[in-house]
Amino acid sequence: MAVYLDHAATTPMLPEAIDAYAEALRTVGNASSIHAFGQAAKRSLEEAREAVAASVGADPIEVVFTSGGTEAINLAVKGLFWARHPGERPRRAIVAPEGEHHATIDAIEWLERHEGARARWIPLDASGVVDRDAWHRALAPDPGDEAALATALWANNEIGTIEPVAELAAAAREAGVPIHVDAVAAYGHVPIDFRALGAAALSVSAHKIGGPVGIGALVLARTAAVEPLLHGGGQQRGIRSGTQDVAAAAAFAAAARAMQRDFAARNARLVALRERVIAGVHQAVPEARLSGPGGDARLSMNAHFTFPGAQGDSLLFLLDQQGVAVSTGSACQAGIPEPSHVVRAIGRTAAESRSALRITLGETSTEADVDALLAALPAAYAKAREAGLTTRG
Repeated sequence: MAVYLDHAATTPMLPEAIDAYAEALRTVGNASSIHAFGQAAKRSLEEAREAVAASVGADPIEVVFTSGGTEAINLAVKGLFWARHPGERPRRAIVAPEGEHHATIDAIEWLERHEGARARWIPLDASGVVDRDAWHRALAPDPGDEAALATALWANNEIGTIEPVAELAAAAREAGVPIHVDAVAAYGHVPIDFRALGAAALSVSAHKIGGPVGIGALVLARTAAVEPLLHGGGQQRGIRSGTQDVAAAAAFAAAARAMQRDFAARNARLVALRERVIAGVHQAVPEARLSGPGGDARLSMNAHFTFPGAQGDSLLFLLDQQGVAVSTGSACQAGIPEPSHVVRAIGRTAAESRSALRITLGETSTEADVDALLAALPAAYAKAREAGLTTRG
């Protein structure tokens, strides 16, 4: 029996999203055209925008469709930076926690190399929670090096920690610094209210909630100023140019509507499965160490462990041979195994960071899936340890 427990990487498309996608593909018309075909496409597109906006507590005009979470994050981080630097008062600093997704880290490091940015990395505690005092200090006005923007994960995509984003956003607003929130991992698992949050921007991605790969959104406050990454027709508020993918937007909307139905009950079911995974892994492999916090402070679908004496990728392959699919961390590193920077950021050793395994649940996950994982794990762990694939650090 094939068991899929890597829903954080991507979760299967929902039937209603597939239906909406297929139906939209049968229609013709560019949403920017003024004839009847184009206007029909535009109606579908704007209805999709309304549905996505409703799922995050935003106004439809604030939803800018992108090619996915990575583009949304890059548009927010680079666009906010460029809009604030240079200027009469050049602002160079970017405030961000350690352990962010690589879309954020790489965008900031690119701005450091090419645009004169200066990163202020904020440490995490042993559970992956941002150091609030350091965050407040980093946002404090500095005439010589003012902050251009702040950015932070709502929930960590590897270890599942839910961050105190309301507090982080409030501190940024008080300091007069626009903040972007990466909600890609949180979307569908944490209630999101963009209006109440008061952020300048927020990123989400459709394929994390049962929509298609290749579409996401940057939710951008009406008052936020960003410079675009792409130039052309200016189709979306002059912020994101390009012919819009009506079919993908329609499928995204279908997934967003489905996500909102029975939100609490669905996540309660995932929490129950997650707790079975955590208890079962500890019983099957007592040496395994849970990463991140417990209870309501972690994503409903996330269980992340380190396994002493075993390489995470070896354990992954051994489980895969038994028909159980998990991951060692983010799937966005071009398939190249490397030590988890998130595990290092919470104070673990290099060896521990290489022994990580992420188990993530989703709509299709069952009790039988958990049983299959727990049955396969002891032998896989024993073989991984016997292989001697440990790394000192």
